[in-house]
Amino acid sequence: MTNLLLVEDETRMREVIMMLLSDLQLNFFEARDGAEAREIFANETIHLVITDLKLPKVSGMELLRHIMEHKPQVPVIIITAFGSIDNAVEAIRLGAFDYVTKPFTEDKLRSCVKKALQISRLTSEVEYLRQEIEGKYTFDNIIGNSSEICEILRLAGEVSHTDTTVLITGESGTGKELLSRATHLNSPRSKGPFLPVNCAAIPSTLLEAELFGHERGAFTGAHQRKKGKFELASSGTIFLDEVGDMELEVQAKFLRVLESKSFERLGGTSTLPTNVRVIAATNKDLEKMVQQGRFREDLYYRISVFPIRIPPLRERRADIPLLCRYFINEFSTAFGRRPPTMSEKVMELLCNHPWKGNIRELRNVLERAMILTKGDTITSRHIILHEPQGKHLGELDLNQIVKLLIRDHRVGLEELEKSCIHFAMEAAGNNVSRAARLLHLSRATLRYRLDKLGE
Repeated sequence: MTNLLLVEDETRMREVIMMLLSDLQLNFFEARDGAEAREIFANETIHLVITDLKLPKVSGMELLRHIMEHKPQVPVIIITAFGSIDNAVEAIRLGAFDYVTKPFTEDKLRSCVKKALQISRLTSEVEYLRQEIEGKYTFDNIIGNSSEICEILRLAGEVSHTDTTVLITGESGTGKELLSRATHLNSPRSKGPFLPVNCAAIPSTLLEAELFGHERGAFTGAHQRKKGKFELASSGTIFLDEVGDMELEVQAKFLRVLESKSFERLGGTSTLPTNVRVIAATNKDLEKMVQQGRFREDLYYRISVFPIRIPPLRERRADIPLLCRYFINEFSTAFGRRPPTMSEKVMELLCNHPWKGNIRELRNVLERAMILTKGDTITSRHIILHEPQGKHLGELDLNQIVKLLIRDHRVGLEELEKSCIHFAMEAAGNNVSRAARLLHLSRATLRYRLDKLGE
């Protein structure tokens, strides 16, 4: 329900306005003067205000200033006499949404209120989404308590309060953009925009226009002026992902922006100032690229003022159980179900996996497992892993393997059977029928043995 604060000293006028708006699903709060209105505004969640300009105790203009100072996102509609248009114009200048003059028509009032309500709803949605984004990308949502993650959070926390250029390195899927967003949202620029640009996904011929913008006629297809990311991100942060894929020509212009804090649009002659913080990221070895002549040395030193390396998941396996619980809770909420538990065998399997796709791969594996799990426990049959390519079974000497296992590790028949079943299930993508064919067993027999093993 939308809360509307109606401020009018004449009882009859308040009744008329409420009657005209009675079908709009509004919850009315009535105030007879500006002082009473300020008290209601302070104690209730108000989405829209309709106020007369001439009020006892505190005038409508003073009330408007108070609202604009404390909650400028709340639309205010001014009611004024026909002879006081100048006052209404002044109210608009101070931030009022619109005004209606007495005597007003029903259509005029309703039209004005409907537009204001639409603005109020959109503003509320934007604020809600902003809070959701800020909640998602705070440092608290970077999961892990390993020494590596603690050091990363310490570094990011220190640099977030500055305008220093940051270079985040790490393999694909380690969370470079997540860290960059968190750094932005914990910085003095948090109210400004955060604009990501994937340098690898945009052709070099278009990347320059994407970053710096272009004037009309700058190239074929440039039918009108377009602002670039360095202009749109003013007072905020620009995140250049995969900066190692930037071509040398664009690197030169990017370096000029960093050094001079200015740029020119393509096809333009005017030099424009820029006020942005740059965070760059790459999964490439930029030092090696510098030696090969594929990345400018001066640019490398300019963007790596404050380097932060995010290690791959295989280098911080202690964080895997925490990440698993986090993702399982996330998917349980999304699917509307209770979080399932995870068997020790599954956790051991996940902790020992190489995770070439890092956290992104782990998240995908757990999402599939949540879809496949119908009960309260995630077992190995629900886990589908992409194993690294190795030798085919035909290339191995099975007799030698069995002899070594039994002689050196004292592995019994039951454990060998269990290992064979696990290997077959993984090779078959946890498809029981396919695994049974690999083991030359019937599906019912394999199903019986899986149940016996508690899988």
